[in-house]
Amino acid sequence: MSLHVLAAIYCSLGRFDEAVPPLERAIKVPDPTRGPDHSLAAFSGHMQLGDTLSMLGQIDRSISCYEEGLKIQIQTLGETDPRVGETCRYLAEAYVQAMQFNKAEELCKKTLEIHRAHSEPASLEEAADRRLMAIICEAKGDYENALEHLVLASMAMIASGQESEVASIDVSIGNIYMSLCRFDEAVFSYQKALTVFKSSKGETHPTVASVFVRLAELYHRTGKLRESKSYCENALRIYNKPVPGTTVEEIAGGLTEISAIYESVDEPEEALKLLQKSMKLLEDKPGQQSAIAGLEARMGVMYYTLGRYEDARNAFESAVTKLRAAGEKSAFFGVVLNQMGLACVQLFKIDEAGELFEEARGILEQERGPCDQDTLGVYSNLAATYDAMGRIEDAIEILEQVLKLREEKLGTANPDFEDEKKRLAELLKEAGRSRNYKAKSLQNLIDPNARPTKKEASAKKWSGLGFKF
Repeated sequence: MSLHVLAAIYCSLGRFDEAVPPLERAIKVPDPTRGPDHSLAAFSGHMQLGDTLSMLGQIDRSISCYEEGLKIQIQTLGETDPRVGETCRYLAEAYVQAMQFNKAEELCKKTLEIHRAHSEPASLEEAADRRLMAIICEAKGDYENALEHLVLASMAMIASGQESEVASIDVSIGNIYMSLCRFDEAVFSYQKALTVFKSSKGETHPTVASVFVRLAELYHRTGKLRESKSYCENALRIYNKPVPGTTVEEIAGGLTEISAIYESVDEPEEALKLLQKSMKLLEDKPGQQSAIAGLEARMGVMYYTLGRYEDARNAFESAVTKLRAAGEKSAFFGVVLNQMGLACVQLFKIDEAGELFEEARGILEQERGPCDQDTLGVYSNLAATYDAMGRIEDAIEILEQVLKLREEKLGTANPDFEDEKKRLAELLKEAGRSRNYKAKSLQNLIDPNARPTKKEASAKKWSGLGFKF
């Protein structure tokens, strides 16, 4: 127990990395086979360690701890104990954070079954489970089931007199309607929620701003840009003068969403300012390194589209450093590595680009498989890079692999198929013409206006620069 207390003190001081060793020692002490007290200590230790690792952004390790804690709890209490249901939901939320939606759905269903067995019909526990299930269904694109869960959750909250919670569910229902392009129904749901939030929390509360952002997104999607911008400005006025009790996470999240709207209406500079402000708010907050990395990756994309390639590379490099420190190996990490590689290409750092594309390939093959569009994009970028480096045989091997995948599994209707076929034919022709193959100028690969020399005049440049963002 003293080790748990020591770890808690480190966590309260924001020194989460120092809390990990004592917790790792603590979970080795109890023996769950020696009775409930040992089981409780083992369960608590694993859950506390999972929370600490989560604050450090080490989501995969965190989930492993939660899984072990749940296993111990089930062995001690049985599979249908209400406390097991709460842990199942907790783990399901962690899976959602890690975007492992199938596992999250499986656990959330189990939680619902447990709460149905131990609670009254339409209980608050069941409503909470259904809201989580709606998030999972929405993430998987199953909007109709998500809507059904939200309606049932709303009915339970109405029966319990939970007005603010009903309004929060109305916002979620509006999000589903917007995904289904049922815009009039979405507006109705948002306006219902807005009326409740204004009357119960005040007109300058961050929840009011969050609904303004949803309405701004809706009007942007329906082409009503003036209304969209007006709602963005209304939200920004609230976020720029937050009421006491507003968390920096709420403000940063709102600013990030607004930045996406500004980016989509071709105001990248304003979008960048909002992302920079969001990042500054989160800088000193523990457990936010992965979130900051995500913001930096978005900034990198914007810099890239603006032609500010050095800034793009620096933003991507900072994001990659944070993700590496968190032990990240997700598909998102692979995509960021690919984007950083493209920035390096534009800066003529071809060797660095090649290393980044190779690492991205390994991760995306593992996480998404070889037929995923992101993986295919990395293959294409790596082939172009190998060509620029003079590694023609490696480039040919990759393009042959891509064409085989398209022909056997994806079909040849994709416009990239003909492009890649032409690129492969060109490389094969050059390889057969001379063993002393000269590497193509990188300038000719990335600059569509580059003028070839006389020797290169007959060679067609790769369509789309040979690189895919």
